[in-house]
Amino acid sequence: MNGVVYLDNAATTPVDPRVIEAMATCLGVDGDFANPSATGHAPGRRARARVEQAREDVASLVGARPAQVIWTSGATEADNLALLGAARFYRSRGQHVVTARTEHPAVLDACRQLEREGFAVTYLVPGRDGIVEPAQVESALRPETILVSLMHVNNEIGVVQDIGTVGRLCRARGVLFHVDAAQSAGKLPLDVERDCIDLLALTAHKVHGPKGIGALCVRLEPRIGLVPLLYGGGQERGLRSGTLPTHQIVGMGVAYRIAALEMTADSARMARLRDRLWQGLAELPGVELNGHAVQRVPGILNVTIDGVEGESLLFELPGLAVASGSACATTSAEPSYVLRALGRSDRLAQSSLRLSLGRYTTAEEIELAIAAIQGAVRRLRAVAPHGVAT
Repeated sequence: MNGVVYLDNAATTPVDPRVIEAMATCLGVDGDFANPSATGHAPGRRARARVEQAREDVASLVGARPAQVIWTSGATEADNLALLGAARFYRSRGQHVVTARTEHPAVLDACRQLEREGFAVTYLVPGRDGIVEPAQVESALRPETILVSLMHVNNEIGVVQDIGTVGRLCRARGVLFHVDAAQSAGKLPLDVERDCIDLLALTAHKVHGPKGIGALCVRLEPRIGLVPLLYGGGQERGLRSGTLPTHQIVGMGVAYRIAALEMTADSARMARLRDRLWQGLAELPGVELNGHAVQRVPGILNVTIDGVEGESLLFELPGLAVASGSACATTSAEPSYVLRALGRSDRLAQSSLRLSLGRYTTAEEIELAIAAIQGAVRRLRAVAPHGVAT
């Protein structure tokens, strides 16, 4: 990639050429460019058919029915629609929400907005391995709890939560269950029925689809009530007004269809590459894995490198695209709140690196990354030898 080894796929992924090709057929004058709501003429009906095919492809990947899929601009909007929409709709039943301190900012900021509106929010603290135990969720439930929100895969450390057990627990207690699956859809098996998920947030750009498109899967039986965030033309059953971007929706559908076919092979290959990357970095003294050693997604590796400040390390790695935290929040020199929630000190949290793999990551690139990081760490420790904590 222009001479740079790209290992920041948790931030975004390059669009698959097959997705680009499909999207292009919805843009030009000879393509399916028409407004999919304009079904009074043939071009509009063709565009609508492309949208509905994509809806089927997205639903199929997550064990849902097409009618459950509501198009949004991405997972952030889907999270907001789920949390704010459901809490406001059901506030007469109760005003308590449960989530975790390590959730994505889209969830945490939405919860803070609910607090400003008078809701109480319980923020669960994960274990040092990043796992929120289902028993923690159960203990946090109150008679007035209306919603639990727990991400499937953490975007910084890649740990996988036991959403199935939590979902069944919530269903038994009559509590809505929301899951942010931005980092897991297309990478791990998902089934909204099996896992008793009422509201599932999805995006395209983490799985080699386009940016700017996502979806919220909403349980239909019984139908989950939501207060819309946007008002206008009443698209998407009145839950998300606005002209549907046919080309982006088609791109998401194709990306999810490809993921369904290639997920098993892609995941196995990325797990091998991730394990080799960890093996190489672990040769350095003072390197520790962040998050559960086994219960994690194949494509994300987060490590703390003691004695080296993360931003300085990035500066020493011009040939690598990696992250010292999450790209989903505004740029900040603050230590990762996720790592601090795991008990890392500010110093160690700022000495961490996230490397995330994708469909196009090669074994050669992993070897280049290992050599580059090892060399950069040794150089930085040599000029600032304040020691490696033991």
